[in-house]
Amino acid sequence: MLKLSKIRKNEYLRFIFVVIPSYMRYNYYKFSDRSRSFKFQGQDYKYFNHWYNTTWNDERAVEIPIICRFIHENNNDNILEIGNVLSHYFNLNHDIVDKYEKSDGVINEDVVNFQTTKNYKLIVSISTLEHVGWDETPRDPTKIFDAIDNLKKLLAPGGKLVVTMPLGHNNILDDYLETGEVKFNENHYLKRISKSNKWIANKSGFYKAKYNFPFPAANLLYVGIYQKPV
Repeated sequence: MLKLSKIRKNEYLRFIFVVIPSYMRYNYYKFSDRSRSFKFQGQDYKYFNHWYNTTWNDERAVEIPIICRFIHENNNDNILEIGNVLSHYFNLNHDIVDKYEKSDGVINEDVVNFQTTKNYKLIVSISTLEHVGWDETPRDPTKIFDAIDNLKKLLAPGGKLVVTMPLGHNNILDDYLETGEVKFNENHYLKRISKSNKWIANKSGFYKAKYNFPFPAANLLYVGIYQKPV
């Protein structure tokens, strides 16, 4: 009797226990439950389901619809994205700064040092700023202040900075947000409440959220909005 090699056996087990269940969840969320929606700032949003990074199972399901609303309201005009996220899902014509990800059209610069003659009407960032200074060597948690200050300077008068950050990944940043040391005009929170990736608005955002517990990836999401004075 032929035996599977260890590598092929692992591939087979992954297919049975990871790929097939993931495919079933994808089809359930995409086709069987199209009415699923969540509320943010009093508006209804459809959850975003996509194969890339299996968004039906993490915070991308709510981050992307929220950020896309701001982009749509701005007519995709004069926009900067920090962290190359949206290009994996859409064809959008905006500037992208990502220190690490190599891709056509992506500017590989540190967000702290990025300079341009442009003044952006909208700057967005999806689950990126929590890594600044934290997942770098040497670690410098205070680097986030320089990053946000630089982004505010890049805004045109009246321009908006909209960021999403999972809480529980960078506990120092969580503390900065809780104490108001990292400043935005508006502070919003979304809490994951089910294994099926259901999210609700959460007025009080801080309860020492844990990343990957009790559900995969983020369990509490911060959305910060800053508008530059005219």
